[in-house]
Amino acid sequence: MSNKNCIVTPGFPGSVEVSSNAKTRTFDKHWIPLFNKNLSAAGIPSETAELPEAWYPDYDNLKAAFDKLDVNENTILVGHSGGNAFLVRWLGDTKTKIAKLIMVAPWKIAEPGDELREALYTYPIDESIKDRVGEIVMFTSDDEMDEGKESLKIYQQALAGEVIELKKHGHYILPHMETEEFPELLDVVLK
Repeated sequence: MSNKNCIVTPGFPGSVEVSSNAKTRTFDKHWIPLFNKNLSAAGIPSETAELPEAWYPDYDNLKAAFDKLDVNENTILVGHSGGNAFLVRWLGDTKTKIAKLIMVAPWKIAEPGDELREALYTYPIDESIKDRVGEIVMFTSDDEMDEGKESLKIYQQALAGEVIELKKHGHYILPHMETEEFPELLDVVLK
């Protein structure tokens, strides 16, 4: 497994105040640091994508940064929330082949009036992605928000893949999960 690598793409925070301080921000925390540590310890290097101005998710800027990462047929991409909207659009645009796409609390619905997120989230999904990805898995929760459940249906219809529904995980953020542990994700990556 040593030739595999994993890149986690977190969601996009609502404001610069929330996201500018690396020590106090949460959008790239929750289960992500512990997951990266545990996966790396298991022999698969894992990192969080450092995307510029995550609070201002302009697709072209995000794509320019993401294009510099080592993504190939051995890569496992893990998205959280709106990070999935970016990953799916990027996979459709670049036609890149990857080992696995794992979508945690997938999101594809922008708040009304949020033009940037509307531009990032509301694109037609390239259904041929499923032909270039070895495995697609989507994590949801029984108590996910309605927009998250609707987003899951949109991705599931276009990409198929396995859906794993966990109990009481909400939107897979620390206040909902009440833990940084996410062994189910680690299991899916390692299998």
